[in-house]
Formats: sequence, C-alpha cells, structure tokens
Amino acid sequence: MAAHVVIIGAGIIGAMSAIHALDAGFKVTILEPGQPGDNHAASYGNAGWLSSHSVLPPASPGTWKQVPKWLLDPLGPLAVRLSYLPRATPWLVRYLGAAWTERQIRQTAKSLRNLLADAPLLHKDVALRAHVGHLIEQRGLLHAFLDREHFEQDRIAWDIRYEQGIRWQELDSATMGTLEPDLDPKYTFGLLVPETGSCLNPGAYLAALVKYAQSRGATIVSTKAVGFDTSKQTGRLLGVYTEIGRIDCDKAVIAVGSRAKALAKIAGDEVPIETERGYHAVIPTACCGPRVPTMFADCKVIVNSMNAGLRVAGQVEIAANDDTPNWRRAEILRDHLLSLYPGLTDSLDAKQIQVWMGRRPSTPDGIPCIGLASGSPDIVHAYGHGHIGLVSSARTGRLVGQLLAETSPEIDLTPFSPQRFRKAFRQSHIVK
Repeated sequence: MAAHVVIIGAGIIGAMSAIHALDAGFKVTILEPGQPGDNHAASYGNAGWLSSHSVLPPASPGTWKQVPKWLLDPLGPLAVRLSYLPRATPWLVRYLGAAWTERQIRQTAKSLRNLLADAPLLHKDVALRAHVGHLIEQRGLLHAFLDREHFEQDRIAWDIRYEQGIRWQELDSATMGTLEPDLDPKYTFGLLVPETGSCLNPGAYLAALVKYAQSRGATIVSTKAVGFDTSKQTGRLLGVYTEIGRIDCDKAVIAVGSRAKALAKIAGDEVPIETERGYHAVIPTACCGPRVPTMFADCKVIVNSMNAGLRVAGQVEIAANDDTPNWRRAEILRDHLLSLYPGLTDSLDAKQIQVWMGRRPSTPDGIPCIGLASGSPDIVHAYGHGHIGLVSSARTGRLVGQLLAETSPEIDLTPFSPQRFRKAFRQSHIVK
C-alpha cells in the first residue's frame, strides 16, 4: 500500500506539492476549507509574473531610513498599521537586519536564484500536464524607468542579478515607444528580461492544478489542520488532527501560507511569518495597456494584460491577518494605472474597476521555509514565499516531493531551513 501524505493547504505551493507527491507514488489528501483558486488564495491576485530574476530580498541596506515614512504614510508603497506595530516590530527588526549589508543581499540572491532558475519552463511543463499550457507564456518582463539616471540609482541590484547569470536587453526611448505604444512617453529607458514569463490567469491556473491532482487520485477534505499526532518514542507521524477529526497518515506538508506559524510551532519550529498584504485593481475591458508585463520602478507597481483584464498590482501593508482591507490602497493602484497608460481615461467607466486584497506569507529575510520539521522527520515545511510564491512554486513542489520520498533535493536547502530562526518554544499538540 502506498504511503499516505496529507498536504495542508491548496494554495499554489500546496497544489504543486500534491502533484509531485503523486509523482513520487504517495497517496495524497489535501486539506483546504476554501475553494482552490478562488479569491481567498494569495496567488489568485498575483500580478502573473514568473520572475525568475526576483532574487533580491524586499529590504536593502539603508531601508531603515524609511521606517518613519512608513509609519507616517498609511498609503505609501510600504506601510505598517500603527495598531499592529507592537506585534510587527520584532519581524521588522529582523527584516531590516537581514539586508543590512550588500554581502547579505548577495548571499540571499544566490539562494533564491537556485530556487527560481528556469521557473517559466518548470511551470510550462506542469501546466501542459494539467492541460492549461496556454496560461503560461514566456514573452519576457519589462522594467520601465523614467530615464537612465533612475536606472543607475538601482544599479547595485542589477549588478547582483548579473552575478547570478541574469541577462537583459536595454531599451532606449525610441525602442520603448515601439514596444509599448500605449505607455506614457515619460518612460524613456527600460530593461527587458527575456528568460522570464507570465501567467495569464493565476486563479484559473491554481484551480486547474488542483483538479489535475484530483484526476490522479488526490482527495480534498474541506477542513483545517489543527495539530499533529506523533509517536513520543520515535517522533514519527501518526496522523493530522483537523477540525473534523484525525486523519491517519505517514507524512504531512505544511503549506498554509500566512497561517503556517501555529502549525510550524507544533511541528517543533518557531518561524517568524508575517502577513504582507498586497492589493490589485483590474479593468476587465481595457482599451489599451502593455504588450509585455511591466514593472515601474518609480511607483513600485506591476501592470499585466491578463485573461480577466488589465491588472495593476503592488503595495505592501503590514497588518493583522484578519484586519479589514484599506481599499484606498487599491484606488491608488488604479490612479497609477490611469497615469501610466493615458489612453485609458478616454473610455474608462469607474464601475468597471474591480479591486482585491490578499495576504503574502513573508519571512523577514525574504527566503521561504522549505525543509523537514524539528519535531518529526515526516513533516515538511513549505511556506513563507512572500513576493515570489507563484514563480517559486514549481521548484518548491519538486523539492517537497523529494523530501517526502527521502531523496536528495535538487538544490541545497540549507538557506531555506526553518531552523535558521530557531529559539526556545513551548511544545504543544493542538493549536490553542
């Protein structure tokens, strides 16, 4: 009889993990209280970037200087809700410390490059298997700058990318105008990264992956995991406790994103996961927009023409997981979109704009947690992917399959170890 693995969470990481667990010969049960791929999933609202060059941590040397601005401007690109500041402070201190020097950033870039290399190709392979290959494209991604001088201000970041084998094409004003005729002509310099790709509908993609796993025998149970049953003598996993009872299993994967902290602690590891809220706005029937998915360096937003319409995404807001959304942040994204593509204002009806808010599960150092739990060799951590959840999911799923099968991972997982945050914790068996 095949060994049984319970995948906790049917987000993009859980879906990929389920597929590769099936590839490894496991019987698979997925625990997910919501509908896979609907708007509760973090990946649903993703900008669609398969950015294999996203190897830098969110912070950089000198970011600490911006802290007062974050606290005073609740609508800035990165903000912290004052009511949540006391709880968020330890995470923010680690966030700043993890990118205090260029040496730290270069080490993070090396680790993340190993995780992200060839991501569009890995996604295409899985998408074809799930009969949604049309949702994955590889047209490259464009970074738009007001001029070369603004690019030079970000030169260190691009030098670090170059060290990791990432290459790009420089575009002057004339080439930018030819490539992106709808773009505001004030953007006179750009970088096109050919190796990257995009997903035309992240929500539909996720739903298709889960459906594909089900077609191969995976079972979905609509419930939440609340703990683990492990042998006191050996630490081997005996089952997963859920809100509707215990499920016998041999292995388990924690892939519940921003809600992973409690389960990780029960599994023996205290991990500083924080919720980075992201927003998007969509115009379902836009008259113009980018030919290539584009990130704008000055306003820190990404614009992508997708199946569901023209999407602009961005913003980082540190707040409690269940705090109400601040929809003014989505309105700011809309305003950015209208200024970036002036032709939109000629035909835009305000009622057309759809807004969304999601929760990124983020570690302070920008590196996800992928590895075995301290409390049991049968529990695998796979969460904390932050801004790179969609793009990194393809390889993360492969790594989870290898850990479950007890074979050598295809990359060095030392930098991703959940134990890098180790400190004293109080063992428990049920989430309180």
